[in-house]
This record gives sequence, C-alpha cells and structure tokens, in this order.
Amino acid sequence: MHPTRREMLRLGLGSSALLACGPTVPLFLARSAHALADDRPDAKGRILVVVQLDGGNDGLNTVVPYRDDAYRQRRPKLAIPAGEVLKINDRVGLHPSLEPFAKLLEQEQLAIVQGVGYPNPNRSHFDSMAIWQTAKTKLDKAAPGWLARALDRQTGPDGDAAGLHIHEAFPLPGALSGGRQVVPSMARLEQFRRRLGMPQGAEAAAQIEALDRLARQERGTPGSPLQFVERCSLITYASSARLEQIQKDRPAAKADYPEFYGLAQRLQLIAQLIKAGLTTSIYYTHLDGFDTHSGQLSQHANLLGELGTSLRAFLNDLKTSGEAERVVVLVFSEFGRRLNENGSGGTDHGTAAPVFLLGQPVKAGLHGSPLDLTRLEDGDPIHSVDFRQIYATLLDRWLQIPHRDILGAGFELLPVLQGS
Repeated sequence: MHPTRREMLRLGLGSSALLACGPTVPLFLARSAHALADDRPDAKGRILVVVQLDGGNDGLNTVVPYRDDAYRQRRPKLAIPAGEVLKINDRVGLHPSLEPFAKLLEQEQLAIVQGVGYPNPNRSHFDSMAIWQTAKTKLDKAAPGWLARALDRQTGPDGDAAGLHIHEAFPLPGALSGGRQVVPSMARLEQFRRRLGMPQGAEAAAQIEALDRLARQERGTPGSPLQFVERCSLITYASSARLEQIQKDRPAAKADYPEFYGLAQRLQLIAQLIKAGLTTSIYYTHLDGFDTHSGQLSQHANLLGELGTSLRAFLNDLKTSGEAERVVVLVFSEFGRRLNENGSGGTDHGTAAPVFLLGQPVKAGLHGSPLDLTRLEDGDPIHSVDFRQIYATLLDRWLQIPHRDILGAGFELLPVLQGS
C-alpha cells in the first residue's frame, strides 16, 4: 500500500529537500513520490538568499573611505587609490573589482549597510561566526541558529524543504542548525539526476532489497530509523522527478553565469530551484578565502570580482525569469579587518564591516554612518549598526516573522527595504 499524500506531507516528504540518502529508490516509493510531485502546486512566496563570506572580509577595502586621511596613512601599500575607486559619493566608493555592484546600485538593486558589528567584538573566526549565526552576542554555540528558529515559526505550504544549504564542501551552517526543520545540503543538481532510473550493480540491488524489506514493516514512528529512511528516499526521488519534469515542460532560458566561479555555479543552482517553483524560503551558500593576512591586494580583488559578477548574473537571471520581486540577498562576513595593514601585505582580524542587501525589493543606497577612523577601540573602528537590526528588519518586513520571537529582544529596524 502506497503512502497517502497526507501521510507523506505529515512526514515532511515534500518535493524539494534533495537529501542524498542513497543512490536508489524502491518502486513503491518512486510511485508515491511521482504522485506527490505531480500533485504539488507551485506556491510563490518570499525568498531570502544568504551568501556567507568566510574568513573576515576587509570592509575598508570593499566600501572604501577614499577621502579619509587615516585610511591612506594606516594603509600605505593596501589603500585603494582614489582614482580607481568606484565612487558612490564624495567620501566612499566601491572597490574597482565591484563594478557589477556599482551597476546594481545604479539599477537600485543594492543597499549597503555601513559599520555593522556587535558590542564587545570577538576576533575569533569560529566564535564570531557563531555569534552571527545564532544572533546571540553571549557566545552559545549550542543554540539553534537564527534562521533555524525562524523556520520553526514559519507557516506556509506543506511539503517542500523550508531551507536548503548549497555547497559541496561546507557543513550545514550554524544559522540553519538546531531547529525542528530538516535542512538538507546539496552541491549539484546533476547528483540527483543520476539517482533517477533503475539501479545497477549488486550493491544497488542490495540497497533496494533492504529498503523494500523495511517498507513492508509497519510505518515508522516519529524519529525512528524507518521514518528517516522513508523520508530521505521519498524526498530525494520526488525532488529529482519534479525538477526533471519541470525542465522538460519549461526549458530554462540561457543565463549568463561565469563558469569559472564556484559561487556563480551555486547561485545558478539556487536560481534553478527557485524557477522550478519550490516553496523553499531560505537558501544559504558560501564564498571563502577572505582571511587575507598576507598578499591581500590581488587575492581580495579576485574574491570581490567573483562576488560581484556572480550576484549580478544571479539577479539578472531572476529578472529575466520574472522571479526578482520575491528574492532578497543578504551578504555578510563574521568581521572586518583591522585599519592598520600588517607587515605581510595583508590585514588582521578586525570588527565592523559593511553588509550588503541585494534585489529589487531593497531600498538602494548607503545606510548607516561611515566608519569614523579617528575613533578607534583596540585599534579598530567602532560599529554603528548592530547586525541584529538587519536580521530584525528581514524577519519583520521580509519573512514576516516577529523578530522579538526569534531574537529574544527588540531592535530598531532599518529602512533598507522598499516601503519601509
């Protein structure tokens, strides 16, 4: 007897979670998954895409205070010349590798929040990232992530995975961990296409036999190994079947993503999933390499080039497909870099840095106050915007979840979204 649609949705067996639970699916699961995929209506909802810059992005060479004497004096080798800066106003501008961001700013699709940080800053990669991911400035690495807490409170269409983590190497980020929702990780759509079809080889046959043997037993109780097997198998197959069918019915328009950038390929996958009609509301990915203690000039320029080019391609893809109005992108790093350059042509761990919000729903321009490089604490600029204000704004005004319930306190909202 096949699982009913109600039973499958009760188990969270939707059409998009893409868990890699094994390369094969028993026939009875395949039939049920096909039925669910065929019966699942598309549901258009708001989406948040998070891009985590790992290593500590040098905010001062990203949003450059090119007129500031202290900036040039403290960075005699690393300061970006004023003539190369992509000027936003008469005080600050973008790194020359962020020309795609400058174009997005002209198109009113880029909001720059200056001087973002938190009280009593922590310069440890792991500790500071845990603070950003849990939204708790008192370090608690065991706390559920802020997005995990948000997903647990979210109401909406049943079936699809509420969140997806997109990366081939990084583990599930703390922001999505610890909640009641299952948030799968995946790397490439091709992995799941290869899982479709009849299995081959003795090992695949043995796996099918084992799953069929389990399937003939009583349904698993919540949390049991049997329920886990049912859930993983159905999600994997239903997701693949649904995406394959959608691509047959509605071939994807060619999008201009640079093939040599890993971030671009991950964002292209996210765009495919969005255009496929999944009801997933949170997508999360990474760009690493920002721990620029030495040789920073070329390394940082290359990273910012990848970031800007990839995100512009992503937003152009969404605009072409008619999905742009329902997607906001958040770009953050665990901390900035110190004002002083070091002796190795780089910068060390700092504190405050800019955060970016991108997309048609944002209120474009500069937000917050420029960093005051004459007012330092332990050699670092002092933040003027608490990062939890950005989270609060996204929760209240984008995801429509009361931020006090998630963050545990009230924070002043920022005018970074249209209508705010």
